[in-house]
Amino acid sequence: MRAFLLALLATGYALALSHGHLGLASLPAFALLLGSGWLVQPARARHWNILGHLLFVLTGVALALHGLPGFDNARVIDQVRFSADALPFSMHLNLDKPLIGFWLLLACPWIVMTRRQRPGLATLAVVLTSLACLGSAWLSGIVDWSPKWPPQAWLWITNNLLLVSLVEEALFRGYLQGGLQRLFAGLRHSEHLALLLAALLFGLAHVGGGWPWVALATLAGVGYGLAWRHGGLPAAVLAHFGLNLAHFTLFTYPLKAIP
Repeated sequence: MRAFLLALLATGYALALSHGHLGLASLPAFALLLGSGWLVQPARARHWNILGHLLFVLTGVALALHGLPGFDNARVIDQVRFSADALPFSMHLNLDKPLIGFWLLLACPWIVMTRRQRPGLATLAVVLTSLACLGSAWLSGIVDWSPKWPPQAWLWITNNLLLVSLVEEALFRGYLQGGLQRLFAGLRHSEHLALLLAALLFGLAHVGGGWPWVALATLAGVGYGLAWRHGGLPAAVLAHFGLNLAHFTLFTYPLKAIP
């Protein structure tokens, strides 16, 4: 698995470099990720582990906010209205944010596993999360019923599955929820506390869409957290991508425009 991820990482970023989408200014970002990855290995002393995780968190925030130089994230969808009542939507193929997911999968393989696998409960969490979040958004007027399959659908699907859902679930469920669960081990209701804190942080990460969007994202985070708890990282990614896909194909995307 690690060899495959390293080969994928090297191939993808070599292509980006050859096409001029990756510059030498990105080298400090890679150096910071390599250094933090070395520090968090179990063979290192605990204080080095802590320093490594802090370094990763700071670097990851900068990457997620597109604050580090050297990455030319190509805009592949530019101000498109997928329905008459929708806000215009733009999408970039990000080169910086996916590094967060690669780092997590390579440096912290424990994010993939849970103590138990309950496919039935994981599937139920996936379905209920989509129904609760999209139903709430529809009833509150944030989105409307709008079935569609635009020409950009396959590009959107590829980007959302690999560069959005996988990266965000590796971070918020595997790393944050899983890490908090390990940190709180021994405390009463530690699993529930870890789930709720990770969901709240996930909601706050969507503050750019307004407070109603934060509330919906927090609710979605609870569902994704339940899916992760009972089905591991694949179930959380499926829950996240499934909700996003239903939103994209069946409802106003991304949001209704304010009249």
